[in-house]
Amino acid sequence: MAFRVALSAFLSLVVAMGIGRFAFTPQVPLMIQDHQLTLTSASLVAALNYLGYLCGSFDAMRAHKRVEWRLQAGVWGAVILTLLSAVVSGPWLHGLIRFLIGCASGWGLVLIAAWSNEQLHHYGRPGLSAAVFAGPGTGIFLSGILAVVLHASGVSAAFAWAAYGLLALLLVAGIARFLPRTGQLHRPDQAPAPLVLNGDLKRLVLCYTLAGFGYILPATFMSQMAAARFPDSAFAQFVWPVFGGASVIGIVLGIMTRRWGSSHLRLAIVLWMQALGVVAAIVMPSLNGLMLGAVLIGGGFLCVVQLALQYGRELAPHHARYLAGLLTTGYAVGQLGGPLLSWISSLLWHQLEPALWVAGAGLILAGMLVLRRRSA
Repeated sequence: MAFRVALSAFLSLVVAMGIGRFAFTPQVPLMIQDHQLTLTSASLVAALNYLGYLCGSFDAMRAHKRVEWRLQAGVWGAVILTLLSAVVSGPWLHGLIRFLIGCASGWGLVLIAAWSNEQLHHYGRPGLSAAVFAGPGTGIFLSGILAVVLHASGVSAAFAWAAYGLLALLLVAGIARFLPRTGQLHRPDQAPAPLVLNGDLKRLVLCYTLAGFGYILPATFMSQMAAARFPDSAFAQFVWPVFGGASVIGIVLGIMTRRWGSSHLRLAIVLWMQALGVVAAIVMPSLNGLMLGAVLIGGGFLCVVQLALQYGRELAPHHARYLAGLLTTGYAVGQLGGPLLSWISSLLWHQLEPALWVAGAGLILAGMLVLRRRSA
């Protein structure tokens, strides 16, 4: 039973996050090539996605009714909206769809994480919770490999959206019946006392907000950077699947080293590794620089999510879902700032590098905020 819960949650995050939310990254070059977007409008479309993610995660944090409906809508919404992306055109319609997918993925991440964590603790297998967070990275890897095939085949952006949607549909079809339905999510008989944000919790929320801001620019535009720098290189198309594969390996390494030091110290180290990856992507103009950036940023992507939620549970064990929603909301605020900064950077300097320097600095500061735990 525990394995079924973990697998269902894992595949739900593959679809809601890895495909529904992040397939946009390898699609940016195709959509620009098809004259549906420009680099500037792509930044604004991405910003709408992060605004939706903010709305979805904030709503999931505060929801008391129709919680299971939101979880189901998060997963199925990602499938339906990805398929719908194949039949619309232009930045405004794609922006609307990315906003709605953002809402769905915000619901999905917060509620799937809370549901699976609760169930796995109930079945005595809490260690599987970390494995669930490999879902988004696996989705990124699968969609990235599919993108390589699609790009090599010379298909249109619309055809590619349909392919991503079909992949998502096939993955959800196998586990849909195992997802919780009305009345199945646990509700405690007595609500815990309201959460009071002490200094450690405030620093964690700010840290996680900066983490969202710092990683989102390279995560969104890494494929476009590779395509712009190396237009004739087939290897450049592998930057995004490398990012996804590295994020899965990062989770595996995180599980293997879970007893090494405290969670907040490991969180700080991972954030600084991501900052190093951002710098590498800027200062190393070769394909190796982008690949190194993909490995370091991608390798820390899901580790940061898992470690931040773990540290949050340590600080406030009776407010797991609320704190997960609060952290994800902060993350979404940070992500929303990233594309807006990239829009300014591309508008003023016609390149992303100035914005990337700010993103790297944000990741360094994020690590400094959680380096030490003040309270016992």
